[in-house]
Amino acid sequence: MEAVTFDLEKMKASAALAARLMKVLSNPDRLMLLCQLSLGEKRVGELEEILGIVQPTLSQQLTVLREEELVSTRRDGKHIYYQIASPQALAVMAVMYQQFCESDTGDKA
Repeated sequence: MEAVTFDLEKMKASAALAARLMKVLSNPDRLMLLCQLSLGEKRVGELEEILGIVQPTLSQQLTVLREEELVSTRRDGKHIYYQIASPQALAVMAVMYQQFCESDTGDKA
């Protein structure tokens, strides 16, 4: 049997990045924001209306997502649009959507 070799430092760095992403996703408001953004770009007002997150909380959570480079923005006149900027976050959200939103498995608690 051949021994599998791996780069421990690379593995540690990857684990740290994954843990950081999971920490950001552990907030329900941020998780809902990313879920909506995984469906496509949205204006701040749209996110507020769809999710019912009040403006101060919405701004705070969007700031965290921007600082963590999970989302990016573009301005069009007075409107700011958000989209997912992280391929890793988008991939995780696809799995989360499949596991918790597409079927009745989300009802299990």
